[in-house]
Amino acid sequence: MEDPIDKALERAGMAAYLAYADSSNPDMMYLTEFQVNDPLVYLKKRGEGGVLIVPQMEYDRALQESRCEVINRGDAGFFDDLEKHKDGLSAMASMVSRLAGDGILLSPDVPVSFAKKIETFCGTAVDEGTVSEMRSVKTRAQADNIRKVQKTTEEAMELAISLIKNAECKDGELYLGSEPLTSDYIRNEMHCFFLRRGLVASDTIVSCGKETAIPHCIGNGVILENEPVVIDVFPCDSKSGYYSDMTRTVVRGEPDPEIEAMYSCVREAKIHAKGMIAEGRTGKEIHEYVVNFFDENGYTSGKEGFIHSLGHGVGLAVHEGPSLSPSGGKLVEGNIVTVEPGLYYKKIGGVRLEDIGMVTKTGFDCFTDYPEDIRI
Repeated sequence: MEDPIDKALERAGMAAYLAYADSSNPDMMYLTEFQVNDPLVYLKKRGEGGVLIVPQMEYDRALQESRCEVINRGDAGFFDDLEKHKDGLSAMASMVSRLAGDGILLSPDVPVSFAKKIETFCGTAVDEGTVSEMRSVKTRAQADNIRKVQKTTEEAMELAISLIKNAECKDGELYLGSEPLTSDYIRNEMHCFFLRRGLVASDTIVSCGKETAIPHCIGNGVILENEPVVIDVFPCDSKSGYYSDMTRTVVRGEPDPEIEAMYSCVREAKIHAKGMIAEGRTGKEIHEYVVNFFDENGYTSGKEGFIHSLGHGVGLAVHEGPSLSPSGGKLVEGNIVTVEPGLYYKKIGGVRLEDIGMVTKTGFDCFTDYPEDIRI
């Protein structure tokens, strides 16, 4: 099977593919599996393997950890180019154009300043997402990385919900001992839990009451009795770089009847959507099914109601392809996606449930194994 990057090079009429980023860039992490804080050059010529060009101080570590061939900048001729061109960016542009031969296909994330320098030495074109499309189909090992993260995510969710469940109610607010139980406290406890297990999380959502009507409001203030609490967490494994993603909505006490009705509808929508997922189905048709399902149950989408996409791919980025959305294309075996229907009303609050799993030939292999009872 021809390499997808080679196909992209052939279509573009270019000799080599270039990425320039640090490992926080998902494409770069995918291509190299090398974690580094400074941007490095990855170059792949048509018909050959990729090469990572590193400073000498990173050379030995890159040899051990990177999935591709490694050369140091000196052997790549960088310092000869620096002597000639004086500034580092021009020297690097000269180096990559010489190594490429004739014409470079640039990763979409190459900085404009670097791209402009390269253009002074050779022809260029910008790739339209070849590597991100490659990333969207996971190997068994990559899927196992996400399963591992999801298991720890569920343990952190249990920690958060236990804090809410075991808190004391005082005049409609929840307390731990003499201190109010706040969104920040729960979020920080979850983040510390992850750190002790080699994961990192940020912007974890712990919203309560009317805040839950804003899907990505991270939440502030005291957790309230009888009000919905949306907990949405998406940690990353600090070694593998892979994410997971899950959401639960709970109420400590008696939920408002409208919230409870919304919850039942969201849960049923999620069940139906998961049952539709399989290779060959499109993200668009699954998303539209949920829109119609909500509409048939009295929850018409517009400025309120179901106001976001049904789901998204997860991998080395928490949001990547494919999507379950109005523009979602065909799903293929190996895609890992979330299914996260929700309903949101400013005067009532919001409800969201989210599972994650892998698309198979015939269905959906759900990784999430956690209760979804609203009452705790």
